Amino acid sequence: MSDLPPEIDTSRPHPARVYDALIGGSNNFAADRETVARVLQKSPNARIAPRENRAFLGRAVRFLTAEAALRQFLDIGSGLPTANSVHEVAQAIEPSSRIVYVDNDPLVLAHARALLTSAPQASRPQGRTAYIQADARDPEAILTAPATLELLDFSQPIGLLLVGLLHLLADADQPAEIVATLLDALPSGSYLVASHLTTEHDRERTAAGQAVMRDAGITMQKRDSDVFAAIAFPSLELVPPGVVLVSEWRPSSGSPRPAPAEVNIYGGVARKP
Repeated sequence: MSDLPPEIDTSRPHPARVYDALIGGSNNFAADRETVARVLQKSPNARIAPRENRAFLGRAVRFLTAEAALRQFLDIGSGLPTANSVHEVAQAIEPSSRIVYVDNDPLVLAHARALLTSAPQASRPQGRTAYIQADARDPEAILTAPATLELLDFSQPIGLLLVGLLHLLADADQPAEIVATLLDALPSGSYLVASHLTTEHDRERTAAGQAVMRDAGITMQKRDSDVFAAIAFPSLELVPPGVVLVSEWRPSSGSPRPAPAEVNIYGGVARKP
């Protein structure tokens, strides 16, 4: 990772890079890996949540593209590019799909320009992707960014993706108001996909892992499922099975799934009436 932009501070962990390290990626630094090691000491199952969360994202995007017929997505807190990114999943079903990715880590920007590209499809409409560096705490900046306005048609349904993001917002950040601002800008027929870490099924160890993240300077507020649902979905129509552990949201196979105390992350998909 040579020639990094000067604004990237490799001495401090960042949520996107910690997540990347947890799922076995290579776009992280020693500070991120050290944080992961400390988390795993306190919460040995911590790698399972991001793995299941990623699989949930793929299933949700396939649902929105194939069944709900959405063709445009706004992915906030997208993280570092990895296999089966949103545009890859959506464009495999509908090549004309358009995706705007948003993250506040400058390293994501450095990789996004090279990696988040749409695959050309012979004789078929080609989709597009864009990336903007912005913070979820400023939703208006995201909604009015030139790339957002260029790629997304706000007169047509949009898939808003807040996957693995809301637990990185403290109560003082007013996450419910952030979600409401984003949803207010979307037309009827749009969908929200969201997931959120919890301590419900393993209070002691998951709380200890959260404390490690906070000690590392990363904001983290794990919440129970009812609080998560109240933040994300109060005025929306939940798609069955509702708010469940991400491993239980329309699993793609009948193979055994992790126990709740191993997953510790809820997810849901809902439609704006």
